[in-house]
Amino acid sequence: MTRSVTITVLVENSSSQSDLEAEHGLSLWIEADDLRILFDTGQSAAFFANAERLGVPLSDIDALVLSHGHYDHSGGLAFVGPDFQPSRLYLHPSAVLPKYRQCDRPPHRYIGMPPASAALIKRMHERVIWTQEPTRISDRVFITGPIPRESDFEDVGGPFFQDPECAKPDSLADDQALWIDTPEGLIVCVGCCHAGLVNTLNYVRRVSGNLTVRAIIGGLHMINANPQRIEHTLEALSQLSPGMVAACHCTGDRAVQALRAAFGDRISACHAGVAYCF
Repeated sequence: MTRSVTITVLVENSSSQSDLEAEHGLSLWIEADDLRILFDTGQSAAFFANAERLGVPLSDIDALVLSHGHYDHSGGLAFVGPDFQPSRLYLHPSAVLPKYRQCDRPPHRYIGMPPASAALIKRMHERVIWTQEPTRISDRVFITGPIPRESDFEDVGGPFFQDPECAKPDSLADDQALWIDTPEGLIVCVGCCHAGLVNTLNYVRRVSGNLTVRAIIGGLHMINANPQRIEHTLEALSQLSPGMVAACHCTGDRAVQALRAAFGDRISACHAGVAYCF
């Protein structure tokens, strides 16, 4: 089992320190034993600037994982320098496809991967691993690949489409999570959880064979969730009894408040600059 894990929030909508940048996006730096993983890159160069201020050695990166192809998780790739050389890049093939959010009136908003990020991925093609099934990064660190949509109360969280006319719905098949197996249970990192938090946790538990959820860190995309979805999510989480939930980014204030009311001090603040040690 993994002996030590440290997860540092490089980018989030808010910051814990005045000298760190905040932006709508997410980026996590994961150290699990001797492995260093960047999970998402936010939307700009902010993750680079924050990593430097926090003393995070991005040049020592072993692997880059993209949770999905939206700009606020992949845009930072457009700003990487020559010292940024992950030996492996993990993403689903659909992550590089066009993505739009429907607006009240056209033109609808493009929210997919910036062209410069996609171009870098193309240049890295020999190091790209397309995750179309559960994928092992190391003996204890894994990526889900596509997550089955089984619950009847979770959806992708918004009016997402694959075309500028917003005629072809985007199921966000590229949405994936990362999990770390530890003696005390699973540490699950999520980008936006477009597959649904309950779907994600149930799948990770089933595939890993580890039923204990030690921690959940990342965006839960319940900002647009109706009260019924929030209630059903809380009911499911009460059965899973996670040791910690660090919900941020796209979770939404209503959902965070509901989580705090239900789980008290197990709900942890999650801002740029915060580090979790396990």
